[in-house]
Amino acid sequence: MTDTAPARSRDSLTFARHPRSGSAAPANRGTARIRVGVTVVLLAALTAVVAGTVHASDNIGAPGRLLTGYGIAWTLFAAAVWTVREVPARTATGLVLAGAAAVALAALTAPPRTSDDMYRYAWDGRVQAAGISPYAHPPASPELAKLRDDWLFPTRQACAGWGLHQTGSGLCVRINRPTVPTIYPPVAEGWFLAVHAASPPDSRHKPLQVGGAAVAFATTVALLVVGRRRGDRQRAPARAALWAWCPAVPFEAVDNAHVDTLGVLFTVLALGTATAGARRGALLGAAIAVKLLPVLALPGALSGQRGPARILRVGAAAVAAVALAYVPYVAASGTGVLGYLPGYLHEEGYEPGDVRRFALLRLVLPDAAAEVTAAVMLALVALYVWRRGDPDRPWSGALLLTGTALLLFSPDYPWYSLLVIALVALDGRWEWLTITLAGTVLYLAGRLLPGFPLQAWAYGMAAVAVTAGACLRSGRARGLLMPGRGRPRHAGRAQAAGERS
Repeated sequence: MTDTAPARSRDSLTFARHPRSGSAAPANRGTARIRVGVTVVLLAALTAVVAGTVHASDNIGAPGRLLTGYGIAWTLFAAAVWTVREVPARTATGLVLAGAAAVALAALTAPPRTSDDMYRYAWDGRVQAAGISPYAHPPASPELAKLRDDWLFPTRQACAGWGLHQTGSGLCVRINRPTVPTIYPPVAEGWFLAVHAASPPDSRHKPLQVGGAAVAFATTVALLVVGRRRGDRQRAPARAALWAWCPAVPFEAVDNAHVDTLGVLFTVLALGTATAGARRGALLGAAIAVKLLPVLALPGALSGQRGPARILRVGAAAVAAVALAYVPYVAASGTGVLGYLPGYLHEEGYEPGDVRRFALLRLVLPDAAAEVTAAVMLALVALYVWRRGDPDRPWSGALLLTGTALLLFSPDYPWYSLLVIALVALDGRWEWLTITLAGTVLYLAGRLLPGFPLQAWAYGMAAVAVTAGACLRSGRARGLLMPGRGRPRHAGRAQAAGERS
């Protein structure tokens, strides 16, 4: 008889005989055990490297040592994800969860080493617990003197060392930018207050780190649930591992306790578990009110939606969620709820007249044109995602727009790309992880290579990787559509055998 079914990928052939259990065929059980063992060894090594790296040094004292640890961790991560692909689904799920817990616990063993943002989180929680709006006064303000302690304001010692800042008045502070109000949106501030309220006295940095670990682990669980709902039971664990085991997660979400992780969780829930209605919009609104970056997921959430009523439901729910979150803070601080955001944009070089971002565009455009061009390009990508995106895969368009934004804006903070990592875990296009690598290299290696155009090189290599990945996937798709061209040799032999039978 003639076999007219399309050629299957190697992964689907491996597991086709036991679709219900997700287990390998008896002949492959030995190979599966070997893969499980190799994956366990790689995860153990990754956990050890994460623990060693967070204890090694800080980004000021020994950035080269940190870069080495990060590089080894990323290599082990890539190898572990590769080996887990063909592990039976049930076992792979257990490995993903165990690995996520292990690397998080490793990152909990040291205080923050590369970012002092968490100290502002702790301070904002303390200020709110005292009944004061975090937008009302900067940390160095005399009005808040009664809330200071020796941890965040170590005035009894020399103000020297990592994470310590001295104000013009001589005050020693562990909080960055101590003379300006907070920058964080209201849902983030609510998180800081909740963690503070649940923390034992004098617990310092650990509760925020534990909170980060819990949110990161919850995101792993959400990714696994989304994969199962899609009916892609075999590939779901390996894709979830792209988030669960990615070194940026233990380093940035746990050790540095970046609140971006909470926005990532809301975004995954919005795109992966909510329908394209008010619930999706409300979850996205909550994500935006944690950190503004998830607003880039909104066109993806509306992928392929043409009906005005559906668009209005999502958009209105997102706006309402943000507005409701701001209400109590606006009542207390008025327009001061913007905090340091305008000053931050100027400080980071995003404003006209002092542009230090948009590294790739500035290679071919004058500084004055780079910002406008980036905005136009983002608008065009957003329009494409909305008009041509797949409504069954909203995360795909969200990844395209969010990743493109980071390539164009070229920030040097790796935690900005935590959202990209989660979207990669939903979508499977692993090449976008190079954006996280670019931010990490830029953040840590800038002191090692003064004067070198590292921003353009780092994000340029990421852009090349993303483009190459897109070309390879496009060629693979053409090979499936036109079996006579570029198909795998084993698929051709299988079809020929079918025709002879």
